[in-house]
Amino acid sequence: MSVRIDCLQYANWSEKIFRQMREGGVDAVHVTISYHENFRETVLNMEAWNRWFEQYPNLIMKGRWADDVRRAQETGRTAIFFGFQNPSPIEDDIGLVEILHDLGARFMQLTYNNQSLLATGCYEAEDPGITRMGKQVIKEMNRVGLVVDMSHSADRSTIEAADLSERPIAITHANLHSWQPALRNKRDDVVRAITENGGMMGFSMYPHHLKGKSDCTLESFCEMIATAAERFGVEHFGIGSDLCQDQPDSVVEWMRVGRWSKEIDYGEGSAAAPGFPPQPEWFKDNRDFGNIEAGLRKIGFSEAEVAGLMGDNWLRFFETNFTAQGAN
Repeated sequence: MSVRIDCLQYANWSEKIFRQMREGGVDAVHVTISYHENFRETVLNMEAWNRWFEQYPNLIMKGRWADDVRRAQETGRTAIFFGFQNPSPIEDDIGLVEILHDLGARFMQLTYNNQSLLATGCYEAEDPGITRMGKQVIKEMNRVGLVVDMSHSADRSTIEAADLSERPIAITHANLHSWQPALRNKRDDVVRAITENGGMMGFSMYPHHLKGKSDCTLESFCEMIATAAERFGVEHFGIGSDLCQDQPDSVVEWMRVGRWSKEIDYGEGSAAAPGFPPQPEWFKDNRDFGNIEAGLRKIGFSEAEVAGLMGDNWLRFFETNFTAQGAN
């Protein structure tokens, strides 16, 4: 039986959202538990999730392995997989890569929007590529089964990461730059580097990454997916909605600025309205995944292709990339 997987959300978590996940038939979600948090702060965020797992055991469960997605589906729950949008949880200590994987982390971006100790973010003027530490961290992430995520990274860094990594890497949440030329969307040479190395890309419904932003149509979004599938192979794509449901506008400041600046950096948002833009009508929350499925069918994808895009492709990726090297 096919599954539904969303490979990136950063919601203001609540029982309401957990129930909406169930109403939408979402079997697994990769959740951001760190933007700029250090190791100790990230562990505290894991502790908060442990309380939610204890509080809502009939709605959510901790995801560690691909089989947990199937177990969640069989028991009517949503498996929650942890990920970081910045390498700040490992600080400057490569040994923390394995520790964090042991604690349940399954994805780590090598950068957010800025230069990190590992690679270059997509807002930097220059991109010198993967750093010396970055090369070592990629090797260690490959060894333990922590997926390299380049969603917010610059082009050269992303292409180098795909080539350097011994295992497929991911862009969990972005769209095609040729469809909507946002800084965060990915040019064809970047997508090609990911997919030719066996990697995955999740399509985002974050309005600043959509053609027409909040007014983007479902048909346009699905046409973009069809273009990607035709160019690079449908098996390399899924959903990474980047849903930031119920977050206060103040959270944007933490996402964009963290502790690195005294000035507000609005990213791709408007300086006059730095908060979260409204979601498109066809994707307000987790209950709307059926709309995407219907849109993919209407645009001409087969049932097997629709199942792949809605989750089966991500599940296959989980099966081979969450375990230690050589353990499969």
